[in-house]
Amino acid sequence: NELPEPTIIHWHGLLMPAAMDGHPRNAISPGQHFRYEFEVQNRAGTYWFHAHPDGRTGAQIYFGQAGFLTVGDEEEAALKLPEGAYDVPLMIQDRKVNGDNQFAYLSQPAGGMMGRGGMMKSAMMGDGGMDDMMARMMGFLGDQILVNGRPDFVLPVATRAYRLRLLNASNARIYKLAWNDGSPLTVIGTDGGLLETPLLRRYVTLAPAERIDVWADFSHQPLGTRMTLESREFAGDISMGGMMGNTELPMGARFPVLNVRVTQHSDASNVLPMHMAQVPAVRPQEAVNFSRPRVFSITMGMMTWGIDGRRFEMDSVTASETVRRETTEIWEFRNEASMMLMAHSMHVHGVQFRVLKRTVATEFSRARDSVAGGYVDEGWKDTVLIMPGERIRLLLRFGGYTGTFLYHCHMLEHEDSGLMRNYLIRA
Repeated sequence: NELPEPTIIHWHGLLMPAAMDGHPRNAISPGQHFRYEFEVQNRAGTYWFHAHPDGRTGAQIYFGQAGFLTVGDEEEAALKLPEGAYDVPLMIQDRKVNGDNQFAYLSQPAGGMMGRGGMMKSAMMGDGGMDDMMARMMGFLGDQILVNGRPDFVLPVATRAYRLRLLNASNARIYKLAWNDGSPLTVIGTDGGLLETPLLRRYVTLAPAERIDVWADFSHQPLGTRMTLESREFAGDISMGGMMGNTELPMGARFPVLNVRVTQHSDASNVLPMHMAQVPAVRPQEAVNFSRPRVFSITMGMMTWGIDGRRFEMDSVTASETVRRETTEIWEFRNEASMMLMAHSMHVHGVQFRVLKRTVATEFSRARDSVAGGYVDEGWKDTVLIMPGERIRLLLRFGGYTGTFLYHCHMLEHEDSGLMRNYLIRA
């Protein structure tokens, strides 16, 4: 660790022992080392890694501690999908840049690491004032979109098929991604790897930490063609985006994300496979709690996020957060009980899960419907968007590992302020 504060790395989406997962209690101090040793057991897919210290995950990811980790396997290789220069990882992040052309984040005290209480003190007393306080509660939004660290990103392509691996690595921003010319997006993979068959979407909704793999075929485009992948409008005002007040680019606005320019001819003839991977059928009846799903409600009290009224505690695990290894359970997240309702991006460590069902309260259906056409709930997931007034049921299979893992919101300021809890897998 060559940072001036503690850090640890989480391997997002990978299945591994608890001691290797990057829990904040394993954070190392400046000058210390941590050796990771684990076997990659996941199927082929788009994964990533990022910093995960208590109370500082948002800041460390914001300033650069994140990257892709792509996994391949024989099943995927047999499909002959675009590879090499035609398999393109695209990390989407929003940032603020100050007058010195440096990233600007929430005001922080000089001299390194502070816990959640110290960070709130900084927000109230630092240069950011009320905007900082709101950003810590609502989530930090930048006013400039970067792709792979670059503003105004342009992807030069040939007249052939590409695999675009889209990762939302923003702290809090939700994207509603669509081609500007109305072409549908062909989705071939999600967080946990390839889908069974390709899906067409007019747009895809990507919450923080979610990944989508897209098949993009430019073979019929004339040289010189320009296309824009943009984020479309949605009801950000109802999901509290209109209250964030810390950006010129509010949640739910329309803006370009990246540009594609067709610059060269190619004779390549990649064919989109109509069957891509073996994805097991969803069998909720296998859950040991089939008739009584385990319920977790997102809450806020005293201007602090939590789950069932509890904030993150480094070593605390309740009976309602304890499961058994080698079992299958149904979990239900509810986003309807908080004094301040807004969207959340829920992530569970240590598993890949399946989405079973979504419901939404009638009074919140407009906001949900403005993004629901872009949900890709098929296939394996480790992160899922839950809109205000929405409930979502997940089917989780806990493997052979035991130990303490995390579940939390991946809107990083929410996580850093307490919307994170431990769960325990026991023998």
